[in-house]
Amino acid sequence: MQVLENKLSARRCLTFATGLVECLCFAGAVFGWASLVFVLKADGYFSSLCFNSTGVNDTQILDCSAQDEQFSLIFTIASFMNNFLTLPNGFLYDHFGTTVARLFAIFLYTVGTLMMAFSSPALPYLLFPALPFMAVGGILFLITNMQSSCPLTRHFTLWRQLYGSLTAVSLPQGSCGYNVAYHSPAEFKRGESSHQV
Repeated sequence: MQVLENKLSARRCLTFATGLVECLCFAGAVFGWASLVFVLKADGYFSSLCFNSTGVNDTQILDCSAQDEQFSLIFTIASFMNNFLTLPNGFLYDHFGTTVARLFAIFLYTVGTLMMAFSSPALPYLLFPALPFMAVGGILFLITNMQSSCPLTRHFTLWRQLYGSLTAVSLPQGSCGYNVAYHSPAEFKRGESSHQV
């Protein structure tokens, strides 16, 4: 009996630990968007919306406010869908169970990741569905992982705190990760263009 309890305890702790890693890596990816925007701008996403305008003292300046609006709109749509689809996702989770809900989350996150990967300056509008798919898939990961913390009730609030703190974690993580990878001496090829520092 004691051996069975030890195995269950080890399994619960392993499930809890993998859920934490999953939430850290995938659940709040939308919060790293602000850091990714700098890389996308440097790659030329929505650069056709920038135009020359006359500034103070008849100086020519490049006005990219329309480009910034597109990036803000992508984040706004993703944030809205993240919150709005939580209710239908909860219905899916309650009526079809953890397996179906997690498979749906994996599907959404994978589709969003593939759309993000196949986007390019020539196809920047793939970002509009990509980020919402990643956001909705990520929140569904969080919702389904909360079940694993129920046997460990003292850790239940950790899930909510973890997701809430992803804003603080993802910004430096995104700044370091995206920008360091982008400005590294190694050459990364993306589609037809390449960037080398």
